[in-house]
Amino acid sequence: MSVNLKYSVSVLSLLLAGAAHAADAPAPAPVAADDADIQTVVVTGVRGGVPRTVADSPAPIDVISAEKLDYTGNAEFGEALTKILPSFNFGSTHAGVNSIVRPVTNRSLGPAYTLVLVNGKRRHNGSIITNGGGDSSGVNPVDLDLIPTSGISRIEVLKDSAAAQYGTDAVAGVINIQLDRRSEGVVGSVTYGELFDGGGDLGNWKADLHAGYKLGDNGGFLHLSADARKRGGAWWNPQATDINLYSLPTGRTVAQVAATSGLSEAQVNANIAAANTRNAQWNRDGAHNGNPEIEAWNVGYNSEVPLDNGLILYSFGTYGERDTAIGNNFRRPNSTANFTALFLDGYYPLNNTHEYDVQVVAGARGQWSGWDWDYSGSFGKNRNHQFSELTIKPSLGPTSPTYWPDLATFQFTQWTHNLDLTRGFDWGLAEPVQVSAGLEYRIDRFQTFAGAELAWRADAYIIKKGDQQYDWNVGLAASPVVQAAVVLSPSDQADITRKVSAGYVDLALQPTDKWYVGLALRGEHFNDTGDSPIGLKVNSRYDFNDKFALRGTLGTGFRAPSLTQIAYAQTDGRTALVFNPNTGQTELQPNVAKLVTASSTVGKLLGAKPLKAEKSWNAGLGFVWRPLDSLNITADAFYINITDRVVRTGRLSGTQVSAILAANNLSEIQAVEYFVNAVDTDTAGLDLVIDYRKSLGTWGRLNLNAAFNYSETNITRIIDTPKELKDASGKSILGAGFYFFGGDKVGELEELLPHAKLTLNGAWTVGKFATNLTVSHYGQYVQRQAAGDDRAFGAKTITDLDVGYVVTDKVRVSIGATNIFDVRPELNGPGSPQTGQGYYGPSPFNPNGGYYYTRLSYAF
Repeated sequence: MSVNLKYSVSVLSLLLAGAAHAADAPAPAPVAADDADIQTVVVTGVRGGVPRTVADSPAPIDVISAEKLDYTGNAEFGEALTKILPSFNFGSTHAGVNSIVRPVTNRSLGPAYTLVLVNGKRRHNGSIITNGGGDSSGVNPVDLDLIPTSGISRIEVLKDSAAAQYGTDAVAGVINIQLDRRSEGVVGSVTYGELFDGGGDLGNWKADLHAGYKLGDNGGFLHLSADARKRGGAWWNPQATDINLYSLPTGRTVAQVAATSGLSEAQVNANIAAANTRNAQWNRDGAHNGNPEIEAWNVGYNSEVPLDNGLILYSFGTYGERDTAIGNNFRRPNSTANFTALFLDGYYPLNNTHEYDVQVVAGARGQWSGWDWDYSGSFGKNRNHQFSELTIKPSLGPTSPTYWPDLATFQFTQWTHNLDLTRGFDWGLAEPVQVSAGLEYRIDRFQTFAGAELAWRADAYIIKKGDQQYDWNVGLAASPVVQAAVVLSPSDQADITRKVSAGYVDLALQPTDKWYVGLALRGEHFNDTGDSPIGLKVNSRYDFNDKFALRGTLGTGFRAPSLTQIAYAQTDGRTALVFNPNTGQTELQPNVAKLVTASSTVGKLLGAKPLKAEKSWNAGLGFVWRPLDSLNITADAFYINITDRVVRTGRLSGTQVSAILAANNLSEIQAVEYFVNAVDTDTAGLDLVIDYRKSLGTWGRLNLNAAFNYSETNITRIIDTPKELKDASGKSILGAGFYFFGGDKVGELEELLPHAKLTLNGAWTVGKFATNLTVSHYGQYVQRQAAGDDRAFGAKTITDLDVGYVVTDKVRVSIGATNIFDVRPELNGPGSPQTGQGYYGPSPFNPNGGYYYTRLSYAF
């Protein structure tokens, strides 16, 4: 890996240099986790008017403080969020290049349905698609891990559909990250931790620093933040049970080997005996799938300058770089993907990526003719370059390169302009009617770039005598593609742009002191699809008294297919479990699969159709109850209906599919997938939050929080298999074990995530000590297979503990653990005998087990 951390160190040094000019920072005293503080003023979910707190919000909102993120002990933002919010689950994708993007699901809906804002402004998407971890829909979600957490003040999570307020991708809710606005002090911290056990590098470290500076005399500020981190590449797979590493490959007979190699059958049998002896010495480490090695750094700023004429100028932004080294399944020395001259004992291919991400927002706000106005422009870009420091292309023969500098590049850019207006009008109601309106113009562009010609061109090599020890595969074709790599060819390249124009009107009415009504209407136009949806939201709250209130929502939504779902294509040279009719067994084999677009030749041959937009409607009903000043209880039920949902097909393969492809000069492809509007779904559930805080006098302060989520998605309609994949009698032409939309795809939407999740949190502060304990309980879930053999995983409870102590007025030390009892999913199901990988399944929490850390914080 080659990420250069010197840039991060330079920024950290710059912040340190400014410490002498910053005001003295407050001591890093232990602070109880007040993220659920019912008195916190929120800006998400309402516009303008009287400031509202979490307790009197007309919609359910969680507020997470920066301190609470620290208590999770996790170096990555996305996973930390799922530790705190019961409606969020972490997509534990640990296979190949897909492990870069670990989707965060919300209310059992994938990342496509939750909008991410920073300081109320849309955050740009990443460039890598999801494929696994509970979401294979092919969207390119916002990469939360490229935002420096040291610059975050708090996070507001709107647990309510808000497509009519914020945009069409807010069907499940909104995450609004509020950046730090402090204008004084410099604080830094260093954290180091290790996994309890596993293979590879178990260590993680992170250093961060943030500083505030005054700008002018009118309350202006500049807040800088930076962090650098490294996560070791680690894996924790059970040992492989198939130890045939050197001997006769499955599917080959002694007679076949003798006939092709020129050896006698006696010589072949002697080789088998010798190879079996070597097999017994293998350590059975069959896969290095797990945590990719990551080296990354992020910097950010948040600034605001009030002018004398009442105008306020503001700007904020982030920049980050990340390098990864991703492990894969072992390529055995007796396979058609290896040559003895290159790797005598086989090899673990690597996926490597270099990524940079930038977003800059600048704007101004002020007043004009009684209106508060806010205009901003935003530019965001994410670029991911893929290469490999260790792999081969077997079809080039035993002289194949082992270093591949250019395999594929992905890029997403976004320009956004917003104008927002708000004003109160006295119409004789209990409070002035708040009228808000706004315009948005956005340009999204998704591009992919082909790798070097040597990586994607069609090559063929027949294994010759002497290429491999024991000559098991003489006469067979070597695997045709770069191993473990996603390679883009010129025919795979994408360059698609979307222009979105939107306008909204938002009304907030208070007919009486006890009754609030919110109305929102939003229209959007997508130039590429021609769609012009209109979203409507009605939100209301009624306070019966100062202790009890009801609130509810009705709304409609719309989601255009993401640009990646429309235009993304790839050639995937990996391994796959494939049924071998000669042996009657499912085996791990090199496999060339293509993900194709609906407009491609392959897609049209196999029944792909142009994608259309998803439509949705939602309803919510809940209550707020404050039986005591120190106790707050909220419960909110929700329902979301989505029609024409875009999903990924199963692998389309089989002899008749191969015949169709071969007839069109596409015989090198063994399996095909594409995105399709395949299903309608209903999602329903309940969010329950109980928050209690109590001063204990000399014994300090105690905050207790219990949060529960139940979410369940059911498929109400599945489209028929396309006629192109049926024979004259209407029967599917797909091979045994392959389905257009099989049980595995159904299960991904309905059962792959636990329906129930409960988090219990206790924060106790006394004197110089602060203790934070979190217990997360995940309900059972099921990993369904395309043709049966479903795998059930039981409920699990994860315990996290953080203990902090103030050493001096400037120094604070913490020790802690996430998953302190090293709980993992059960070893359930057959997994892969060849690799040992797959036994843990797609867990809703990170299956890497216990992680133990210490953190030192210093206020300069």
